[in-house]
Parts: sequence; C-alpha cells; structure tokens
Amino acid sequence: MLWALLTTCIVAAIRTTTAASTAGPTGCVTFDVTWNLLAFGFNGKDYNAGTQDTWTASGPLTDITAQGRPPFNSPTTTCYLSQFTNAIYVLNADTANPSSIYIYDATAKSWSTQQVTTGSFDPSNFAAVLDHDTNVFYAFSNTDIFSLDMALLKSATSAAIPWQDVQKPDLGTTQSYSPVIALAQNHVHFLGVPGLPAGSAKIFVIHFSFMQVEPQSYGSAFPNTHGKTASFFLDEGVQQEFAFIPDDGSATYVINVETNTTKTLTGPPQQDPFATYSASPNALVQLSPSGQVAYLAYDPNTTRSGGTWSTVSKIPTASFGSGSSPTGTGSNPQSSETGTAGGSGSGSGSGGTQASGGGRVAGGLGLVFGMAAGVVLGAVGLML
Repeated sequence: MLWALLTTCIVAAIRTTTAASTAGPTGCVTFDVTWNLLAFGFNGKDYNAGTQDTWTASGPLTDITAQGRPPFNSPTTTCYLSQFTNAIYVLNADTANPSSIYIYDATAKSWSTQQVTTGSFDPSNFAAVLDHDTNVFYAFSNTDIFSLDMALLKSATSAAIPWQDVQKPDLGTTQSYSPVIALAQNHVHFLGVPGLPAGSAKIFVIHFSFMQVEPQSYGSAFPNTHGKTASFFLDEGVQQEFAFIPDDGSATYVINVETNTTKTLTGPPQQDPFATYSASPNALVQLSPSGQVAYLAYDPNTTRSGGTWSTVSKIPTASFGSGSSPTGTGSNPQSSETGTAGGSGSGSGSGGTQASGGGRVAGGLGLVFGMAAGVVLGAVGLML
C-alpha cells in the first residue's frame, strides 16, 4: 500500500512538471503590413495564414516556403516586422551563423541574408526590439544597450552592418538582470528590473538616447517579474500598447503608455515560459514550444478585461526539434529572453530565458516531489 501511494504521487509529480518545456520554438510567427499571420519554420515550411477572420476556418493555407530561408534550427529564433518596408527580419534562426539576419521581403516573397559585425554584442545573449520610426534594432546584451541600423532594407546589402554599443544603462540595480524589454512610443521599456515596484518599468528614450532616471508607473496590476512581451501595432503610427505575459502565464497584461494604465486579460492557453508572442492591431498570438498557435482577440477601444484565447486551427502543429533546411525540405526550434522579444517588432530577444526557465521547471519538480514525500510520510504516520 505504501509503495502504491508513493508511485501515485511520483506519477502525479511528473505529469505536473512536464507541461512546461525546457527550450523555446525554433520557428516564429509574425505579421505582414496587411496583418496576414505568417508562420515560419513549421515542419520545414513557411505559411501565410491570412487575416484574423480566417484563422479558425478550414480554408486553404498558403505555402510561402522559398529558397534562401534560414534553417530555423535554434530555440532562440525571433522575427520582427518592419512596417515601413513590409519586410520580416529574422534573428537567431541559424546555429551555424548566429549573428546573421535573414530578411524576408513579404511583397516579393523572397529571402536574403544580411551579414553583421558584432563587436562586443553577444548574439547568444540578448533581448531586442525593432523601433518603428527609425527601423533600428535596440538590444540589451550582457550589461549594455546596442543598436543596429536596418535603414529601409527589404533585401540584404553587400556591406556588413555593425552592432553599435550605445551605453551601459543605469537600471538602478547591481543585481544580474535577465532582460524583459518592450517597445511603445519609440521608448524601450525594461520590465522585471530587480527592486522596481510592481506595475513599473525603466524607460530608454530612443530619440534622445537617454535612460530616464525614475521608473514609470503603469498602475500596480502587473508583477515585477520575468516574462515575454509583444507590442500591438497600429495601422499607422507608433505602437502605444504592449502585452506582458509573466513566465507563469497567470494573466496577460496590456500596458498603455499614453494613459499610463494597465488592463488585465486572460492568460495564454499554454502556460510555458518559453512560448513566444507577436501582435497585430487586434490580436495577440502565442507560439508554444509544442508547436501550437493560439490568439487572443483584442480591441484597444473596447477590450477592458478577460477575453478568450482560440486556436489558430488553420496552421498545422509544428514539431520543433530537428531543424529545417535552408531550401525548405527539412523540419525544425528557442526562445528569447524577454520579452524575450519575440515577435513582430515588438520585443523580446534571446538568451536568458532558457536557463531561468529550466530552473523554474527543476524547482517545480523538486517542490512537487517534496509534497509527494510529505503525503507519504503523513500516511505512514496515520498507519502507526
């Protein structure tokens, strides 16, 4: 009887802890400028899933797989929409060339590869956003802010582009920081900085290359913790809102930087710290490491709370793991760091989530096994 009880507890513990992954997806999802949902690195294929009104329908899925695409074999893959050029910039999608930026011209449906010079920028440890107005990447790598000017590139140029060291920001902490960054109003928002009050962010003003001294409060709704972000695009103009999803997936917080307020919406269906996110004007999309795509419909004018996540049934579930070939004949997956900026020019990068997420899973396993042992010891006590 005692052995049966112990076995039951251990099985329950394993089932509880295997829900979370240990690495992010090697593919990514983002949007083009007419808000078609694009899915890259799905079982060796890339897809255009159309606009939001078709995502749960059984209509055709457009295969956009083309020559020159990255292998999508890294679990820190992130992709960003350049709204002025209708191009997608893909980072960390090629383990053999981790610093290269792959450019997908969504109008011409073609790929090219942009070489960069890294300097002291670490392509294995960063979180990034793509600024809307300047089309410049801003990234936090190790302890510094870096920039990379993409000009108005729709295809690669022959000259390598340099990552420039902008500054070592004063985040008001001497503790190590696993970056969570988001973009809104041409400002880079640093969340989860040790010592910040809940509902607050440190702000880097892009156009003045200036880190604001005092944190900005957006209400006390969201916790000061690690998570992922995605900025909500507008049809015209800079983003004014971004979503923040803590690693525990307990809720989705939408921060408005115009009103300095926060809405609390329903947490994502896959509560996985390695999931990545992207957003259009009216939807927040999650790509889970298990290859599932889901979305939360959002109207900035009418959505106040709650909401229901739905599966994008049009896109086949991806099997991330083995990598897909550059010609689109293979299969493929990691996550980023911050926000890990996953996605549509919204924000998140790569690097730290892997380790911290793995630690959370391991910690959870230890906790559940400890609880299981407690139950068994309690039962023994009752039998004595």
